[in-house]
Amino acid sequence: MKVHEYQAKDILREHGVSVPPGIVAHTVEEAVEAAQKLADEGASQFVVKAQIHAGGRGKGGGVKLAGSVEAVREHAEAILGMNLVTHQTGEDGQKVRKILVTEAVDIAQEYYVGVTLDRERSMNVIMISTEGGVEIETVAEESPEKILKEWVDPTIGLMPFQIRRLAFGLGLEGDAFKQASRFIQSLYNAYEAIDATIAEINPLVLTDDGRIEAVDAKINLDDNALFRHKDLAELRDVHEEDPREVEAGEHGLSYIKLDGNVGCMVNGAGLAMATMDIIKLAGGEPANFLDVGGSASAETVEAGFRIILKDPAVEAILVNIFGGIVRCDRVAKGVIEAAKNIDIDVPLIVRLQGTNAEEGKQLLESSDIDLQSAILLKEAADKVTQALGRGDTVAAS
Repeated sequence: MKVHEYQAKDILREHGVSVPPGIVAHTVEEAVEAAQKLADEGASQFVVKAQIHAGGRGKGGGVKLAGSVEAVREHAEAILGMNLVTHQTGEDGQKVRKILVTEAVDIAQEYYVGVTLDRERSMNVIMISTEGGVEIETVAEESPEKILKEWVDPTIGLMPFQIRRLAFGLGLEGDAFKQASRFIQSLYNAYEAIDATIAEINPLVLTDDGRIEAVDAKINLDDNALFRHKDLAELRDVHEEDPREVEAGEHGLSYIKLDGNVGCMVNGAGLAMATMDIIKLAGGEPANFLDVGGSASAETVEAGFRIILKDPAVEAILVNIFGGIVRCDRVAKGVIEAAKNIDIDVPLIVRLQGTNAEEGKQLLESSDIDLQSAILLKEAADKVTQALGRGDTVAAS
């Protein structure tokens, strides 16, 4: 689960990470009040930042420097309600519903620091770079030597010598070195305490007066751990998520929108991956990942169809079910019931395998629903190919 920058900063602040003061605002008047409050506390310049779940906000016009409270008003009027387009939002962009008004700091140097899981080593890894303000992926591609990494052994934890090595890697010394060391330790503590999948500060800055602070922050939380972080689960902003993904979650379905033309309905993540592979072999592109789980019912199948058909790019639908706990004949009945209630106006291919697969296929073929049934994966792939108007068929199952 993603959280907004202001929420990430609140979390980090609670764990001792140094963050400049800032106040979130939902209206122009709230932004002005926030700026005035910061001014009363000594701030002379401000930064107005759009709050959306995407990077590249500055390039899209969503981050503005303000030299006065009145300038904050002007920027708030321009940013609030705008459709902010960045390289991470896609062409459609994202509507800005809230902004963060924060105290501006005089920056002497920018750095990068991030914590995430290295799945190859099964260890958390801390990454630092002197190339702050630049996308870390760009640095990794163009200047990998400028990224220093420390892997944390889960049996002993983050060691002081590793922290010192990271702080030295930023070229810091004296009090700045000590501050950076405390910062890295606090950031890592926060990452572990909240079960994050990534905690990223870009940029981490050294100010003109010698302070080390996080002027931006990105935190993603592990959805599977939210049951033990009820307070963090409440930070979810559904406005920032695909409405179809939100609707799927309400029905107990797992849905992810993709940029393809063939809708997928499966049970099980592994089968979903195989289904997407076979669609690509058939000459199509998967339009989504949709997992109805191990207890598919008529209601969940119908909800799945409705969600898939909301994507105008879908030219065909492939239902690929392996009957284990859920029987194929039960799924077939669910498909038939759903098709009676929904106008499925694209070719529908249903492949059933496993428990009661033959019974399920007979139910489908004896129904008056306009669909094509299949047992073998190759058979389903060939029918997808035909539905898409391709001339070739898949050579092997």
